[in-house]
Amino acid sequence: MLLPDRPLLLAAGCWLLLAVAAVVVPAWLPLWQVAGVALAALATVDALAAHRRRGAVSVQRQLAHAMPVGTWQTVGLRLRCDGGDARGWLSDGHPAAFASDGLPLPFTIASGRWLRLSYRVAVSERGRQCFDGVTLRRSSPLRLWQMQERLAVRDEVRVYPNFARIAHYTLLATDNRLSQIGILQRRRRGQGMEFQQLRDYRQDDSPRQIDWKASSRVSRLISREYADERDQQIVFLLDCSARMRARDGDLSHFDHTLNALLLLAWVALRQGDAVGLATFGHARPRVLLPGKTVATVNTLMNAVYDLEPSLQVPDYLAAGATLSHHLRKRALVILVTNLRDEDDDTLLPAVRQLRRRHAVSVASLREPVLDEVLAAPVDDFAAALTRAAGLEYLQARRRQLALLRHGGVEILDVSAGELPVALINHYRARKRAGTL
Repeated sequence: MLLPDRPLLLAAGCWLLLAVAAVVVPAWLPLWQVAGVALAALATVDALAAHRRRGAVSVQRQLAHAMPVGTWQTVGLRLRCDGGDARGWLSDGHPAAFASDGLPLPFTIASGRWLRLSYRVAVSERGRQCFDGVTLRRSSPLRLWQMQERLAVRDEVRVYPNFARIAHYTLLATDNRLSQIGILQRRRRGQGMEFQQLRDYRQDDSPRQIDWKASSRVSRLISREYADERDQQIVFLLDCSARMRARDGDLSHFDHTLNALLLLAWVALRQGDAVGLATFGHARPRVLLPGKTVATVNTLMNAVYDLEPSLQVPDYLAAGATLSHHLRKRALVILVTNLRDEDDDTLLPAVRQLRRRHAVSVASLREPVLDEVLAAPVDDFAAALTRAAGLEYLQARRRQLALLRHGGVEILDVSAGELPVALINHYRARKRAGTL
């Protein structure tokens, strides 16, 4: 498609002004006619030349085929021109849900050469995402026209939960700086640990750790070092119902939950434990039996990357029965959901059923809008009603949590952004206390 460029529009404007002048000064009429013929001839020749160069520019897209949600990613575009020099603007067909930074991109490329351009996209939705088509607006040789053409360049990417957190956690763990992200370093309690090795005594070691026989042989204090018990099972029971569609910042509660589960799965695997997953609250529940190989994290990502919260109401009792059917060995079952006061009928029976064989923890996501409602000033009747509704909802939520605690269930009541650190601290605390 040919579009007039700015020089052609300016020339046409000047030609029209000359036409007005020719009306006032009839002697300028031949000049106006000659100018019109010359402009039409140049525009025609330039349009034909631009059309002959159609398809001279080819584009290759360069991008990662696996991206973490909630991050900015760079998309590269490699251009080549085989039919003379080219200049113009380029726009890429990124997924509509992704915000972009840097488009459209100007380009100038010599014949037979390559040019690399790049822009950034905000990855905001998981699942299979498609980059489809590149739109070029290439200037004609005389720059009177812009030839717009669309190139069929299609690439598909998989958007996973944010696995970039794993690299960050690994870096901090290597340097013993986990406290910077809120991970608590508690001392071990109890005797539920396995002997690992002997080492030199350290100042903060308990006297009960000293191996006196080994110390007498080498004439210095030697301590026994214990490792947390291994070969245990951690199973996530993930709510995929409508209540997980609430948003906290750029991501939904469901996306925050997947990011947290992925990070905790990696931490548990590093501790020698097996990790599994069961989903409920959507049309096709998925069950991933616990595994402890290096590939388990990848298996977990591939199992959840395309999941989206449904419009269904969660059935905790059915979810507990399904998990009990598949899970025979004792495990720590972490139920991640958003509790409501109407959950009494199915949640408590489901928890009691699971606790017959497993340790159960419930992580309930708290909506930040509730804190905003309670903190807002009350200066009219509508604000008073809103605050009263918020207090009633909060009271019902507290009553539900109290019933679960009374039943022996450990509770995490946190916001979606606090969930990753809270889950890791909870897992480490239960593991060190020997209560998995």
